[in-house]
Amino acid sequence: MGTGRGGAVGGRAVDGAKDMGEAGVPTRWQEDEVPRMELTSRTSRPAGGSDPEGIAPRLRLHLAAEARGVRVQDVRIGLGYTAVRLGDGRTGVAYTFRDLARGGCSVFRGARPLVGRLADELLAFLESSDAIEAAVGLACANALANREGLGELHGDILEHLEVTPEDEVAMIGNFAPLLEGLRLQARSLTVFERLDGPGSRELRADHEAPEVLARSSVALITATSLLNGTLDTILKAARNCRVVALLGASTPLVPEVFEGTCVTLLSGVVVHQPEGVLQVVSEGGGMRQFGPSIRKVSLRLGAGRP
Repeated sequence: MGTGRGGAVGGRAVDGAKDMGEAGVPTRWQEDEVPRMELTSRTSRPAGGSDPEGIAPRLRLHLAAEARGVRVQDVRIGLGYTAVRLGDGRTGVAYTFRDLARGGCSVFRGARPLVGRLADELLAFLESSDAIEAAVGLACANALANREGLGELHGDILEHLEVTPEDEVAMIGNFAPLLEGLRLQARSLTVFERLDGPGSRELRADHEAPEVLARSSVALITATSLLNGTLDTILKAARNCRVVALLGASTPLVPEVFEGTCVTLLSGVVVHQPEGVLQVVSEGGGMRQFGPSIRKVSLRLGAGRP
């Protein structure tokens, strides 16, 4: 099962990884994210043809009623993150896939202006094949959904994953702060990202992920997979995993949307100082700069494997 101790990234061989995925990780979250996982190069949803059973359309439908009548007060599309603030002050963020931006100097190709529109209009971007538009939609969804009092878990996320010495862990996106702890806890750890060149002993190419996920027991998945259209494919590959965690500031904390899937844990952020987050986004900052403006939370879902 899994890559084993002698595989390309078997056992505790993931060393020297300095980049990190956008993990919503309490206590061990220090570096900015570089979530380059795409599963296949430039994969995205077909325009106007999303799977009605997919997570993005589910999220849009679930939040549609709440979004009606709510006005958008501010939108920032930064180099690191995108932020949306609603008229009542609720604010959400999502990762900006700047390397997927199209359109030259006008990287947002949707209708303008965004400020003053109803939130349900921005939610429509969740199903866009354009990663920048999708980020606006997901940030709006997170503004609507990610709030205090959700019954969240506190403490180190590694405690909530409950990884055992028998577990084969597959990590989609490089969550560097988690690597050391996982090496100590798991039988093996395999990290997948989109690579610019040949793979190494430390990282595996993203296109190999489905095969390894199928024989893994724990899957850690960057929430940016919602933005490049790969999450549904990844979840299908991970359906037999005992633990499946969706991690990152882009994570929508909406358990109902993941009912019937293999996801067992959501880990994301709640923004409680909107002005601080908006300034950081405008200045090209990321998680390290969000600091006291957010709170990192995790939610356990009821879909765990015995």
